[in-house]
Amino acid sequence: MEWSDVRIFLAVARSQSLGGAARVLGISHPTVGRRLRALEAATGQTLFQRHNDGAVLTDAGEAVLKLAEDMEASALAMQRRLAGENDQPEGVLRISAAEWFAAYVLPPVLQELLRKYPRITPELLTGTRLFDLSRREADLVFRVVPFTEAGIVQRRLTRIRYAVYAAHDVDDPTGDGANANLLLMDTSHYHYPDVAWLQQRLPKARTTFTTNSRDMQARLCARGMGLAVLPQPIGEQTPGLRRVELGEAPPSREIWMGYHQDLRRTDRLRAMADIAGRLLGDAAEQN
Repeated sequence: MEWSDVRIFLAVARSQSLGGAARVLGISHPTVGRRLRALEAATGQTLFQRHNDGAVLTDAGEAVLKLAEDMEASALAMQRRLAGENDQPEGVLRISAAEWFAAYVLPPVLQELLRKYPRITPELLTGTRLFDLSRREADLVFRVVPFTEAGIVQRRLTRIRYAVYAAHDVDDPTGDGANANLLLMDTSHYHYPDVAWLQQRLPKARTTFTTNSRDMQARLCARGMGLAVLPQPIGEQTPGLRRVELGEAPPSREIWMGYHQDLRRTDRLRAMADIAGRLLGDAAEQN
């Protein structure tokens, strides 16, 4: 299999069209189509599903995408070595994390990554959905539950502490919380230990708002709409909030970092994992 054909395969996969790949590579549209058909004939597999608007990877194409990217990385490394360049990690690194973690915890890590490795391009995917590492939906994932999928290399990074917060002009709850309003995370799809804990501590409190966004929870709390249990990195960085003591601390959460074992030798992933471990690991545990 020739690298030139694999290069065309990657260009089509990334641009999702033969015409787009031709423009990127500086060759003609018919040449891209001819070389792609030759590659499919050589492999005996249909790698793309063609349609009027472009081309998308088939299951067979998805299965070899990572191998093609590894071949590309090796070819680029060889070019740099022959040109006498430093062998610096480069390329896109897809990182998945909850929105609050990405906004309030990861920025120093990303800043250090770009300072040391300017050729790496982080692509940050935020949200509550758990991305599938085996399907390359993300390269590196940070989350609050351990990984149970096969083939995942994981590390417990640290423990994030939580606290109860309120706006400065909101009174502390008394007794069973009959005088309190609560701003809670939506538990219809995910389990949040802090929700159960707060409802147990203040059983008579009224739930006035639920959301799936920690940032929205913090913003409403700062507007005086109720009490909220928040990860301390959010609570301490949100203007207008103060801690409320209820006699004991809310449950904390562990932060896990994971990636697929097939990527363990990828230099840009190792670079990010090393920096995250150094800046967010147990020695730098959030207070």
